[in-house]
Amino acid sequence: MQPSPDQAPETAADQREVVLERHDDVAVIRLNSPDRLNAATTRNLTDLVAALDACDADDDIRAVVLTGTGRAFCAGADISGGGETFAVDPGQDTGNPPPDTGGLVSLRIFRMTKPIISAINGSAAGVGVTMTLPTDVRIAADHAKFGFVFTRRGLVPEACSTWFLPRIVGISTAVEWTVGGRTILAGEALERGLVRELLPADEVLPRAIEIARELTRGPAPVSAALTRQLMWRMLGAPDPEVAHRAESIGIYTRGTSADVRAGVSAFLAKEEPDFPDRVSDGLPDLFSPELLPSLPRRII
Repeated sequence: MQPSPDQAPETAADQREVVLERHDDVAVIRLNSPDRLNAATTRNLTDLVAALDACDADDDIRAVVLTGTGRAFCAGADISGGGETFAVDPGQDTGNPPPDTGGLVSLRIFRMTKPIISAINGSAAGVGVTMTLPTDVRIAADHAKFGFVFTRRGLVPEACSTWFLPRIVGISTAVEWTVGGRTILAGEALERGLVRELLPADEVLPRAIEIARELTRGPAPVSAALTRQLMWRMLGAPDPEVAHRAESIGIYTRGTSADVRAGVSAFLAKEEPDFPDRVSDGLPDLFSPELLPSLPRRII
């Protein structure tokens, strides 16, 4: 799939460490410092959050693909600063731990209103792999290697990975991978569910764009956004009653929407629906207890 004419051109002189490209209605966010194996810095992680913000704010973007330039996806944190890489500047130390920048990326991905696919074009370690955990689908190059290497650097896992990883691969695998910190080959990552499929490196990005279009061809954007939120948020629900109440609010609020009228009418007429509601107009809060008293008893 060729990029649309409005795609930002990428040249050897392009020094941006995060590049946002447009492939029609799919945005590709590219980590773009291949000479450093796309190693993460505070600057480029902050730029990544800004790119995610821009994608979420654009109703013409239906899905997002996250990938890297060159032979690696992301080698983890840039540790060229040596042993003080992770230390807080004494002049800025307030006595309270600053927020983990990788965690801010993961939380932003978690809050996305659009599907997001990881096209892992090469090896991913540290924050390079943990940032992919909140994405909805992960596919990888068949030569990719993965490493949750924090303990081997004297650190602990970050980017909310202690919440996401056990839910993806199970607690036993999560403990094995993070405590031991060994290198995980692509075949094991596929076998244990970290990635969905493996492909030759040059096929990973086109396949990710194809998956993005499969996810967005047909659904109402607002309903897709709410469904994504429900699925991720319910991973932490204590029992199905929480899901029942959130879904009830969703059915109640969406049931009178213009999208529902368009969707049902198109189905009856055997036509493709044209959904008028826009994500940028705002989404109902499916998790607000204040909305429950207003729901009819037949709903809850």
